[in-house]
Amino acid sequence: MKTTKLALQPYKNISGTTSWRITGWFLGDRVRKNFKDKQEALAEKSALEIHTAQADSGMRSTGTFLTDEQLREAEALFLRTKDKPRTLTFYVDYAFENYQEPTSTKPLANALTEYLAHRTAEHGRGLISDAQLSTIRKHTERLKKFFPRVLVSDLTAERVTAYCARGNAMLKTHNNRRGILSTFLKFSHAKGWIAANPIDKVPHYRIAHKRGTAPTLNAVQSAALMDYVENYHGGILVPFFALALFAGVRPDYRNGELAKLRADAVNLETGVIHIEPDVSKVDMKRNITIQPNLDAWLRAYPLEKYPPIVKNICRLRTRIGKQFGLSHDVLRHTFISMHVAKFRSMGDTALQAGNSEEIIRKHYLDVKSRSEAEAFFSIMPKKAPALDAVVIATAESIESHQLAA
Repeated sequence: MKTTKLALQPYKNISGTTSWRITGWFLGDRVRKNFKDKQEALAEKSALEIHTAQADSGMRSTGTFLTDEQLREAEALFLRTKDKPRTLTFYVDYAFENYQEPTSTKPLANALTEYLAHRTAEHGRGLISDAQLSTIRKHTERLKKFFPRVLVSDLTAERVTAYCARGNAMLKTHNNRRGILSTFLKFSHAKGWIAANPIDKVPHYRIAHKRGTAPTLNAVQSAALMDYVENYHGGILVPFFALALFAGVRPDYRNGELAKLRADAVNLETGVIHIEPDVSKVDMKRNITIQPNLDAWLRAYPLEKYPPIVKNICRLRTRIGKQFGLSHDVLRHTFISMHVAKFRSMGDTALQAGNSEEIIRKHYLDVKSRSEAEAFFSIMPKKAPALDAVVIATAESIESHQLAA
């Protein structure tokens, strides 16, 4: 390494005046310079030492019109791209060609409010279901909390991915969150709040469906369940459980089929339950044949007096579900399994359940024996109270009682 070692000394001229001399080594070369003024000599010595420091660190002095801040930013960018296959100019040109500023700076909270109003209007026109609107409403609130005080244009692919994956989400949950965000970001792009939609860079996972045999109740468990609900507060819960268990009506008490089913859709004279498209989960009409035992239950507990959805149904269904180990769709799964076992027709079962034959074959065929299915469809009510003596318990009276063990 070439060294620099300089010294500044005064000396007397022949004329008697004093001069200043720099002597030593500068980057390996001999130096000997004379100056009439000490300040000039000091300035030269400092310049040589600075030049040495720059040479040692790879820095050099040069004239520039950049401010100190701009110069530091330029140096930082060169350091970031020095190991890249392209030059800094290439990356800057690429940004100019591909990046577009959003046409407006829309706060995320305001955008979500406008988006929710748009989807609510779609719900009013029947374009989306109650469940979809409820899900959208929940996600808009979560997005506001997860991204406080940001603009819509601040939602990068990295940020959206972090939101979808929050809480170590399962792949299906990740995909569901991504789907909700995708529609919002498409809406934002159409509004000009973002120049490009980042959702394309957010991963969507392919999930192998490995669901096997659907969980069901056996005939004995079904009989015990119906005996319990028949004796609970005068049988006010009988229609809810009977329609789900013996007809496979989807037991969603919030926005699903049981919640939307009208009493006049259940025709005991023709023996058919009509599930209209606005009631069906899949927006398709289907007819369910009323089996003799379900006919007996609904005549004993007519829907005009015993509506399927009573006050506090959510809490009551949860309590009974815990007591009898009922999963969300186990009643419907039981009906489908028992129906295909008794009638041995995947096509007819598929039509009445609103499923495909492939689904029936994969998850319900040969789950139950024909004898058990006969026992299941023979479960009858033990009593039929007089209609004029029925007293339907209020939510308050139900809440004051605990379920029997």
